[in-house]
Amino acid sequence: MKRILVTGGLGFIGSHTVVELQNEGFEVVIIDNLSNTTLNVLDSITEITGKKPDFYNIDLRVKTDVQSFFETNTIDGIIHFAAFKAVGESMHKPLDYYENNLGTLVYLLQEMRDRKLDNFIFSSSCTVYGQADELPVTENAPVKKAASVYGNTKQIGEEIIQDACNAHNLNSIALRYFNPIGAHESIKIGELPLGVPQNLIPFVTQTAAGLRDQLSVFGDDYDTKDGTAIRDYIHVVDLAKAHIAALKRLLEKRNKENFEFFNVGTGVGSSVLEVIKAFEKATQKKLNYKIVGRREGDITAAYADTAIANRELNWKTEKKLEEALASAWKWQQKQ
Repeated sequence: MKRILVTGGLGFIGSHTVVELQNEGFEVVIIDNLSNTTLNVLDSITEITGKKPDFYNIDLRVKTDVQSFFETNTIDGIIHFAAFKAVGESMHKPLDYYENNLGTLVYLLQEMRDRKLDNFIFSSSCTVYGQADELPVTENAPVKKAASVYGNTKQIGEEIIQDACNAHNLNSIALRYFNPIGAHESIKIGELPLGVPQNLIPFVTQTAAGLRDQLSVFGDDYDTKDGTAIRDYIHVVDLAKAHIAALKRLLEKRNKENFEFFNVGTGVGSSVLEVIKAFEKATQKKLNYKIVGRREGDITAAYADTAIANRELNWKTEKKLEEALASAWKWQQKQ
């Protein structure tokens, strides 16, 4: 049985990926410092799968703690989620983002080098493309200067990994996600950010639940069909399954390069106003929203061309936007 380390494994995407790993028969060990989640998620994962993952409360910014973990644990692969992830916040806290998102990556790769470990899946982002010249975005689109500090950490992160792969005989896949939303069908795990949400869907559900007075729509003057920004919203379970497909590709030595990257999305772009309307239709809840000024770091539109991921990973999305929004609302109601 292969033992897989999942950093940030109690977070939104991490927890769903842990569930899918366990469902596929992998043994899972989680590292999380609980900076944006709670220990209750570990119990929820156990309830869903019937198996409790090993858990270590470690801050990956502490190099000696990272070293101590690898001294006492045998690992067959790593899926690295642990990172700060808010575009807007990153513009105001750049040094925190660079320390957390890049320093921890280096420490993990150093351990892999020193211990002759392999198989590294990196949680990357479509933000590496900036505002793409053509839509949908293919993997051949140029990586432009990032529009946000967060996006820059993902660009630099991929460069670090590629250099490490070339120098130290490592194999890695970066998954460039678009916008993950939704909750597990059990409604035992979902997106529950601590504090004020930085992403659209939790803000939508919290507004519908009365926890927020109003939803702010950042800008209606973009060059889109209704003036609001367009994104590709993928159900988090579909995204989690892409990680399993990527991991198996590495474990089975089917990768064609030592560093590969794939777009992971639905291939469908939805504007903010379209998401609001779809949520209202799926839940029969009216949303109180207001158009406000643009948010620093945001781009106009991004949605994926997923043909390469569909072919190379033998993976494709199964769930639609309305299903994802309905599950997010059920998750919010449970809270």
